[in-house]
Amino acid sequence: MRAIRLRREGESALSCALVKTRTLGLVLLLAATTVLAQPAPPEGDGPWVVRATFQTRSQVDFLAAEIEPWEVHHGEGWLVVDVDRAGWQLLLDLGMVPELDEARTAKYRAPHVMLPEQIEGIPSYPCYRTVEETFAAALALVAAHPTLATWTDIGNSWEKADGGGPPGYDMMVLTLTNSATPGPKPKVLMFASIHAREYVTAELATRLAEHLLSNYGTDPDVTWFLDHQEVHLVLHTNPDGRKKAETGADWRKNTNSGYCTTPSSYGIDLNRNFPYNWGCCGGSSGSPCSGTYRGPSPVSEPETIAVRDYALAIFPDYGDPQVAPIPDDAAGVFIDLHSYGELVLWPWGYTYSAPPNASGLRTFGRKLAYFNGHEPDQSCGLYLTDGTTDDFTYGELGVASYTFEMGDDFFQDCTTFTSTILPTNLQALLYAIRVARLPYRLPAGPDALSVATTPSGNVTAGTDVLVTATINDTRYNNTNGTEPVQAIAAAEVYVDTPPWATGATPVALTATDGTFNATVEAVQGTLATAAWTGTNPHTLYVRGRDAGNTWGPVSAVFVRLVGPGNETLTVSKPGSGSGTVTSS
Repeated sequence: MRAIRLRREGESALSCALVKTRTLGLVLLLAATTVLAQPAPPEGDGPWVVRATFQTRSQVDFLAAEIEPWEVHHGEGWLVVDVDRAGWQLLLDLGMVPELDEARTAKYRAPHVMLPEQIEGIPSYPCYRTVEETFAAALALVAAHPTLATWTDIGNSWEKADGGGPPGYDMMVLTLTNSATPGPKPKVLMFASIHAREYVTAELATRLAEHLLSNYGTDPDVTWFLDHQEVHLVLHTNPDGRKKAETGADWRKNTNSGYCTTPSSYGIDLNRNFPYNWGCCGGSSGSPCSGTYRGPSPVSEPETIAVRDYALAIFPDYGDPQVAPIPDDAAGVFIDLHSYGELVLWPWGYTYSAPPNASGLRTFGRKLAYFNGHEPDQSCGLYLTDGTTDDFTYGELGVASYTFEMGDDFFQDCTTFTSTILPTNLQALLYAIRVARLPYRLPAGPDALSVATTPSGNVTAGTDVLVTATINDTRYNNTNGTEPVQAIAAAEVYVDTPPWATGATPVALTATDGTFNATVEAVQGTLATAAWTGTNPHTLYVRGRDAGNTWGPVSAVFVRLVGPGNETLTVSKPGSGSGTVTSS
């Protein structure tokens, strides 16, 4: 898959805070004083996909306030964007030089049709479920896992609330957690398909839900994720717009027809409609037909109201980070899933200034980017945006917040999605769930990998168990800068009660080579099972600490105790759904 980078490798050693504030006068002066070719637009009215060269970040910021670029390559000085005749002229007015991309224009205009033998999915893209198919899949998950999943109506789409056309949709949230285990629990909230044309996002979120529910009870990590945390998935944050995009329309916004008079340009960009610094800084448009139109007022749209209120309801308010940095023991994670660009972004988007929690957000972002291979950066590294989801959840509530830009196309081909985007981003999202209890702290600590026991599987009660693992402090994506790493200093294991719970008792693990002195260490320790009572299978939680005195997240392994004759023992794990564990 083609790598899309914002700048040359390592060029962003300077933080966004060091980039000078843009001014309209600077851009106009550049356009007026630089002698550039003035290529005529192609015949017709467009739209066309073009590659345009630029000289300054300010040019990109002004363009992005009206037309969101598809790709931006700051280091090489070019971008990709779709324009009509007026957009072509805007590029020229900003001092850019556009060049038609005939191949991408042809693909952009190609109709979406059902493939031979395709009976479900989006026309031409059978790997992506339609809105109705996605909602049906969510209902099926709830029916199959009633103690682990709920499906909640939190509001209405614009068409259902105010429109006079299609019937519209309920705004739905799929929540995953073991209802038999008490809370309060840290929350992970994900939005998908807030921009309608971005096919991969809703499918990724749906497949994450399917992965978690199908592996609960057999995968020890997935099991503790849902026992001790909550995952909230808005699978379609813009269902009306997504329905239009399923026809092949290059639709980004919702379908509010009350402001723009051009039917192909209706709508409000929901990811510019959130209240935190709405319309503050040139990162959105006040023109109703623009692709980045922020709406007539903050939170003007029923979709924005629904998900804004939901976020306010489930997350604690950790305060205003502009008054004081959010404490590093704040819980909860927010992720907005987008395509495309192969990026992991964190606040701020509205300003070049670094956020008060820059260090924690950057470390977590580099860890997420380790899994999906995307470039980690502050959102302003792409271009300025305001009224966005992640600036809202971080700025209003203090939640560690991120945007994923996945893949290299809006209408991403199915082969790339299934072979690359799905597996790598699934791992990134699972890591986000893993650290949701302390997202500002745990990513700076080492990972516990390859946790195993000898004997493994079923173990005769009373038999000692050897626990082994690898503690690794090096797993970061260092595309932009370098994340510090330290030698491993300690490791420990807990039986059945995780380290954050009352009554947790650590058992120290030792370095297999005898000394903790490397950034990656093999560890081991022996546990006596004779006194183990209660739940079966038993869960062993392993974690490591580095020389910076930072503990990393836990990883788990199951140990199933059986009687001397290998007979089954009673299971008492809440929510397990069965009464016995059978021997293998």
